Amino acid sequence: MSLPTRDMGDATKAPSCPAPAAGAEISPFDLERMDIVAVGHVDHGKSTVIGRLMADTGSLPDGKLEQVKNMCKVNARPFEYAFLLDALKNEQAQGITIDTARCFFNTPQRHYIIHDAPGHVEFLKNMITGASRAQAALLVIDAKEGVRENSKRHGYILSMLGIRQISVLVNKMDLLDWDQVKFEAIVTEYADFLGRLGVHPTSFIPISARDGDNIVSRAAAAPWYDGPTVLEQVEDFKQLDDDLDRPFRMPLQDVYKFTEALDDRRIFVGTIETGRIRPGDEVVFLPSRKHSTVKTIEALSGPRPDEAYSGQATGLTLETQVYAKPGELLVRADEPEPLIATRIRANIFWMNTAPLVRGRRYVLRLGAARVPVELESVLSVLDEQELESVTGAGQVERHMVAEVIFRAVRPVAFDQADTLEPTSRFVIVHGFDTAGCGIALEGLPDAAETGDGGRVFGRGEISDEQRAARYGHAGKAVVFVAEDGEAAHAVAARVEHAVFERGVHSYCLSASDLGDDKDVLGREAHLGRIGEIAWAMTDAGVVLIAALGDVDRFDLDRLRTLAAPHQVFVIGMDAGGELGADLELPPAATAEDAAEEALRALAAAGVLPAAV
Repeated sequence: MSLPTRDMGDATKAPSCPAPAAGAEISPFDLERMDIVAVGHVDHGKSTVIGRLMADTGSLPDGKLEQVKNMCKVNARPFEYAFLLDALKNEQAQGITIDTARCFFNTPQRHYIIHDAPGHVEFLKNMITGASRAQAALLVIDAKEGVRENSKRHGYILSMLGIRQISVLVNKMDLLDWDQVKFEAIVTEYADFLGRLGVHPTSFIPISARDGDNIVSRAAAAPWYDGPTVLEQVEDFKQLDDDLDRPFRMPLQDVYKFTEALDDRRIFVGTIETGRIRPGDEVVFLPSRKHSTVKTIEALSGPRPDEAYSGQATGLTLETQVYAKPGELLVRADEPEPLIATRIRANIFWMNTAPLVRGRRYVLRLGAARVPVELESVLSVLDEQELESVTGAGQVERHMVAEVIFRAVRPVAFDQADTLEPTSRFVIVHGFDTAGCGIALEGLPDAAETGDGGRVFGRGEISDEQRAARYGHAGKAVVFVAEDGEAAHAVAARVEHAVFERGVHSYCLSASDLGDDKDVLGREAHLGRIGEIAWAMTDAGVVLIAALGDVDRFDLDRLRTLAAPHQVFVIGMDAGGELGADLELPPAATAEDAAEEALRALAAAGVLPAAV
């Protein structure tokens, strides 16, 4: 099993903030921001570390420390710095963190957000939520208990999420009388473990979170330690700000349409994972491969910006009409493309009580995509103790790490973990639960497909020429397209009536509404059915006259592909040439006038017999 490695300069969520002028009053909004996740086995002191760090840096609200101390006194409980974080009553009653809490503190250099992730094995999925946003991690180990199984799981997850700035805090050293030999034994054991995952911690720091030793102030009881304190290490973590220079990736979350006050904008919205985008850049939606050019970058208020970059939630309008569905991945056409596949080789950490098994349908959530998948095979399972791959497993049990192959019901766009980790990360959902998380390692080729775009229909022995000789014409599809599908249908119905009266074997199909373009499957499935009908009817020698509304040129290209080798002749009624139609009708006063003009044009183009 392979776990990715990369340089620490490979991930960010926002650009660095400029340093304030000397002597100027510093606002938190002017500071560089950094997200750090704190993880550790239950009762190893992770929340105490954060509480102490906040208290010793003066980052608590006025009176908060005294309030918590008084609460403990009233309830006859010993005060713990962890109570500063565990604010929910049920968390304090159980003594464990059950959800990811966010804590904030400032130094003269930065504004920090520390995600206090749960340590209990039952709440690993919540820990992943916090770790997925972080650029660095504090991993806490109890010096007396040593490296626990859950400590190893946390190491797995940090490595799978691509976090490489890790400081291991060996807590409760006071219980070992600050024994240097025992500290170094833990360092050797855990460094060896992480090294086999391709992770090399930035530092190991001996601490006593309860007493504040080596948190902000140095531990007088450990003169042998000359490394950084926790605060010094946090300040030394690097702001990984080169996501701006990586390929542009924006999972498409939604499409906003406006209709009032003659506003015809279609705004494509999402959060940019990496890279940057500007008006004029050519973009491609994947896996549909629809492409256009950025027209504007939209803002909620104020002038439109001339650039959007990684970490920003933004909206784009495009030069040409495109109907892309939420879940696609928007990329720049001039940059390397991600992978597109239905079969994905991945590393996965399984968290559900029910094992990951073949024959059961799950949902892959990757970026904004929500795609049904099934387990195709288990390549290997990682032995937690020996870190050796074990082959031949038929399923993946809870809390196991495995290398697997998933098969999706439709293509998914993603990047390999060792190339662009933000768009390689995914979770697996079973029912209403997050059942597993992982990283995509590779896209695998599909099994051999049949010809004709995968169509499995057979046909008889009568040739196209025989049918044309019998009917007096070949099978064709004539498609009227307009923004108003009902208007297109009114013209198509009149054309079908006219050619039928003159002996043409014809049929009118109204598909004026392809469905809501926010529906992940609706438009795609509907258009696919229309394409199959078009192929069957034209193959039978019938002239199909159809009406479509609310389509783009890529929908029409797909329709032509599905109907091949038979001709699809597209007549645009109001698109102004954007759809690549074979014929553009001039504006007409009535549907009858438009139908007469279409009949003349179809006869002149040889699409319909001249007698018509």
